[in-house]
Amino acid sequence: MRNNHEIDYRIIGEEMQYVEVELDPQETAVAEAGAFMMMDDGIQMETIFGDGSQQQGGGLLGKLFSAGKRLLVGESLFMTTYTNVGQGKKRVCFASPYPGKIIALDLQRLGGRVICQKDAFLCAAKGVAIGIEFQKKLGTGLFGGEGFIMEKLEGDGMAFVHAGGHVTERILQPGEVLKIDTGCIVGFTANVQYDIQFIGGIKNTIFGGEGVFFATLRGPGTVWIQTLPISRLAARILQYGTYKKKEEGSVLGGLGNLLDGDGW
Repeated sequence: MRNNHEIDYRIIGEEMQYVEVELDPQETAVAEAGAFMMMDDGIQMETIFGDGSQQQGGGLLGKLFSAGKRLLVGESLFMTTYTNVGQGKKRVCFASPYPGKIIALDLQRLGGRVICQKDAFLCAAKGVAIGIEFQKKLGTGLFGGEGFIMEKLEGDGMAFVHAGGHVTERILQPGEVLKIDTGCIVGFTANVQYDIQFIGGIKNTIFGGEGVFFATLRGPGTVWIQTLPISRLAARILQYGTYKKKEEGSVLGGLGNLLDGDGW
């Protein structure tokens, strides 16, 4: 038996996905305000402080501390709940903010806890706690970049996270180690050990375009990996939007500028 609300869902789309959550009467989903796409009549929206989970106890001070920690992973102090106050089933939809995939996480099947990258959370059944996870090891803290402060989803309900590009799931056996770019990690189950490792060798240090540090994930557990971190996508867009001429992306080369009247 679940303590969190038990919701049905389906994920729709290919490159720009959204998740449709089906709510029975009095069932509630919770999401960041910017994730909302559309909903049926009969669903009531309400802004709440924090995530509405039972873990935010201890009165106002406890709720303030729990919600305030979420600012460290780029999330808001406030979230929005969507409750079916009508008769029969109602649907509410939440959209991914950039091209990629939405991953459905059944926390009850995944040990009750999943660690995710910052900004990964999309929506969840009410009762799922959304907090932060500090990586305490020195190497992780100094060189982890995107992986130092991560998001933590706890509970026994459904939660949904989004990732960039294609997403693959990898199940690690006990003691099995996966070496991965820190930005390509979407999330992993709580029993996976996470650390940062230095890539030795002067050639890697000087010429290695991927950087000199990568993450190591040690099993057992499940890992979700994305092919296109949003930071990598944003860097490329910024690069080409500021100083790259259009001939670099044109089959006509420099002739494309002349035909458009841009000159040289």
